[in-house]
Order: sequence, then structure tokens, then C-alpha cells
Amino acid sequence: MRSSKSRNCQQSSSAAHEFVRDMLRRAGISIDGSSPGDIEVHDGRFYDRVVAEGTLGLGESYVDGWWDAAQLDVFFAKCLRAGLQNTVKSRNHVVMFLQAKLLNMQTRSRARRVAEKHYDLGNAFYSDMLGPGMHYTCAYWHGVSTLEEAQNAKCELICKKLMLEPGDSLLELGCGWGGFAEYAARHYGCRVTAYNIAEEQVRYARERCKDLDVEIVHDDYRGAKGTYDKIVTIGMFEHVGPKNYRIAMGLAENCLKDDGLFLLHTIGVDKPRTTLDPWFEKYIFPGGVLPSMQRIAQAAEGQLVVEHFHGFGPYYDRTLMAWHENFRRNWHKYEHEYGQRFFRMWSYYLLSCAGAFRARRNQLWQWVFSKHGVPGGYIAPLWAWDRREIPVIEREYESADSQD
Repeated sequence: MRSSKSRNCQQSSSAAHEFVRDMLRRAGISIDGSSPGDIEVHDGRFYDRVVAEGTLGLGESYVDGWWDAAQLDVFFAKCLRAGLQNTVKSRNHVVMFLQAKLLNMQTRSRARRVAEKHYDLGNAFYSDMLGPGMHYTCAYWHGVSTLEEAQNAKCELICKKLMLEPGDSLLELGCGWGGFAEYAARHYGCRVTAYNIAEEQVRYARERCKDLDVEIVHDDYRGAKGTYDKIVTIGMFEHVGPKNYRIAMGLAENCLKDDGLFLLHTIGVDKPRTTLDPWFEKYIFPGGVLPSMQRIAQAAEGQLVVEHFHGFGPYYDRTLMAWHENFRRNWHKYEHEYGQRFFRMWSYYLLSCAGAFRARRNQLWQWVFSKHGVPGGYIAPLWAWDRREIPVIEREYESADSQD
């Protein structure tokens, strides 16, 4: 048993203490226990804060150092399997729900908040966390063993599903640091046009793709123009928002050639949601909303034909754990700049997400759409990753921040 420090700090009400203890017990979690996922409380105010503020209070109190878990990912997997996220709802949930119902929380101007809050932390930081390919989406771990191999496998899977051919025009909506755009242009000979609103990512992507037939446009996805053989969006739909789902699908229909294919790669949830968890909304992804299967299908209805569906959510658990290990291993480079609170916040973000995918509360989906239906039917490619040697490109631009 770990020694409890809660006796030496400010105490909570006995009712809150008992409520939280009993709630955690339902998930198989003990306070000051020794099993994976058990927690140690350092500040007795933790209990009242969780009861009053729900998941926002849980996250903020962790960042404040009021409690710890030796295996935070296990803690969240247990909590979510037991449905504890629905036990306490704070006023933050109500306010966010009303805002989302009354307002479009993902307008162009609001969408830029995500870039400012999350994606412009610095390319060196993300390179150390994500690895040399700089892919910030779920990897495909089928038949591979390293993060880089798994991210290449994801790119290859998408290319096969889109049936890319040399000379194809490819539109990418939300291109991150240009990893897939580079892959498609380099290995399949495509002409890629990619849109992104995050300034740091755009600068990095332009540098990495400067010798390829790739145009990186610094603009919101809603600014996309032209018609293309294929369209792809990888990890962007989570930022679109329910009021814009149908607009996004309509844009894909307008930009897709009659015989083209559109692949949507997104995190998803089993039930429709209007908002994100309050802690994630405040600290990680402002304005983000995870789409449900129903809402994606409704948004496409009458505009696009669903040809193929594929889910591999458990692979995101493994991806997030690999990112966290990279983040932890490289933290010494950034601790003086970002500080201990950021370390705790970022660890909470990555490990709570890993727990959510392990508990199967979050999903990862790939949808393939056509404009009018593929004549004779779409045949999804059988996956046979041969681990072929893909050249490792020496990237002098990985520390693009130093080019200013």
C-alpha cells in the first residue's frame, strides 16, 4: 500500500470523500491502493472539486498535483468501462451544451483557436513526440512493430483504398505537417493540393514537399476550390462540428469528379454528441466534437454514396502510448520552456485518450465515399502490408523553427 498524504492536507467534506470513493470502487479503483490504475490523493480538496466540477475538476486537480496514478491510462480505461464519466455533470456541461445548440462553435474564426492553442506549439516539440514522419493521427499497426512503420502502413492503406494512380489530382482537407501529402506524391505520383489553417504546420509542410508536385494552401478547408480525382481528410473531421458536417460533405461532393473517391479518416463515438469533454475543450481542442456514425451518415445522405467502412480504434491506444513514451523520453529538452504543469497536462491528455480507446469508448473509422456509386461496386483492397522498403528521407527541415 502506498502511504496516504491526504491526512496532511486540507480535508474535503466526508460526503464528497465517500461519494468519490464509492464511485471509483465501482470501477475497481482504490484510493492509495497498489493495483494498476489506483490513485493517490495528495490534497483532500480533490473530492469536493470532482463532485462540484466533474471531469473538468478531475483534470484540473491532476494538473495542480492534487492526485496521481501510477498508470493513468489504466485508471481511465477502468473509469470509462464502468461509465463513470456520466456520474457527475457540472454546470460546464450545461453551458457548453447550450452554446453548441445556439451557436456555430466551429466558424472559420473560431477554428483558428485550435491552431493557436494546440498545433502551433513548435515543430521541434511535435517531431520529438510524433517521430520523423510527423503524423498526428492513428497509425495502422497490422503486421508492423514500430511507430514509423505503422504510420507508413496507414498512409499505404489510405492510398490503396483511394486507388491512387500516377497523375491523379488529390485534394487533402487539413494536411497537418504534410506527411500524407508527401507520401502520396512521392510514392504514387499524385498532384496534391492540401489545405491547412495552422501556420507552423503549413510552413513545415511546404518545406518538406518543396521538390514534389504538392501545393500547401494556408486556408480553412471551406476555402477549397476546383475538382479532383480523389479527396482525403485525415483527422480533421473532429474539428468540423455538427452544424458543419453537411457543409463539409457538400464541399467534398462539389470538389469530387464524377468517378472519384473520397476517404474520411476520423475518431468517432457511438452516440451523437454536441460538445467535447469540458477539460479537453478548455485545454486541448477548443471547439472539437467527435462525430457519431449516425451523424456522418446523415451528413452524406443525398450527397455521397458510402462504399466502404473500416474501424480500428484499438490501434489508437497503441499509437497514443508510443507518443507518450516519445514525449516522456524527450521531455528534458522542453521542461525549462514549458514547465511541470504542462508536463502533467500533456500526460493527462495522451494517457486519458489511450484509456478511452482501450475501453472502446472512442473509435477510429475510415469511410470511403463515391459521388454516384462505383459501377459494379467498390471492392476494398485486401490488406497485405509487405513492409517494403520506403526510403527514409533526410529532412533538414525537421527543426524548421530555426529557419526564421
